[in-house]
Amino acid sequence: MAKRWYGRDSGLTARMGLTMFLLGLVYVVFMGVIIAMGAGTVIVVVIAAIVMLVQLFFSDRLALASMHARRVTPEQQPELHAMIDRLCQLSDLPKPTVAVADTDMPNAFATGRGRKTATVCVTTGIMRDLEPHELEGVLAHELSHIANRDVVVMTVASFLATVAGLLIRMSAYGRVGRGGRDNAAAAFFVVLLVSIATYVVSYLLLRALSRYREFAADRGAAIMTGAPANLASALMKISGDMSRIPTKDLREAEGMNAFFIMPAVAKGFSLSTLFSTHPPVEKRVERLMAMQADIDAGPVAS
Repeated sequence: MAKRWYGRDSGLTARMGLTMFLLGLVYVVFMGVIIAMGAGTVIVVVIAAIVMLVQLFFSDRLALASMHARRVTPEQQPELHAMIDRLCQLSDLPKPTVAVADTDMPNAFATGRGRKTATVCVTTGIMRDLEPHELEGVLAHELSHIANRDVVVMTVASFLATVAGLLIRMSAYGRVGRGGRDNAAAAFFVVLLVSIATYVVSYLLLRALSRYREFAADRGAAIMTGAPANLASALMKISGDMSRIPTKDLREAEGMNAFFIMPAVAKGFSLSTLFSTHPPVEKRVERLMAMQADIDAGPVAS
């Protein structure tokens, strides 16, 4: 019998709600300023909104295309499908579309706007490098993202940062502002400063949410499989193998870092923890092994 999904993380839910509220608040101020400075900038917002809707409704196709991935059937990848079938039954989740990306980079990600439209993709590199029990831990991690519905929140929340980034570029090329030379100059500086401030706030909020959601997905995977050490072992292997991937290949995959189980960054080349999309692998492993120790210790006798 399928189990009710009990890996929900109230902390993640609260953080997603708070992030959306704060971004919405910033967005209202942001829109008020750019409209006051010149109606022409509203066109950028409209275009960006269209882009966001495309990303939201076609995010799975866009992500798979960026990784040159292909959907696979149970006949093509029977073991992979069997693992996902088992995990979905354990957690009472609808089975996502399964895809494989032909690349040596060991990684995996989940995408889609909901549980019924989700896709889980793994690379040929991760299937080759991990043992079956380790790969199962990775798949459980991705299914936890789907269960937590954090993928769609990240997609929507990134909209404001996208708009601000576009306006920064427009300001740099002097395309923001209308009216006389003095008015145009004033509009240029105001929109530029507000856009930069908005981008920074959005960037930091999204990074903080992204790091927490990885901890939440790790915890969900541990609950789903009952074997946190398997995922911990997988993370250590992926981290070590990533350093052997050519820098060129890592840079080409950077756009997917927020969704990967491990960012496409070679060891020693990552930014500081503050600006990372993921928490340090050492901290993730430490938490997973603490959970494994609790499981191994068994229930405390009364």
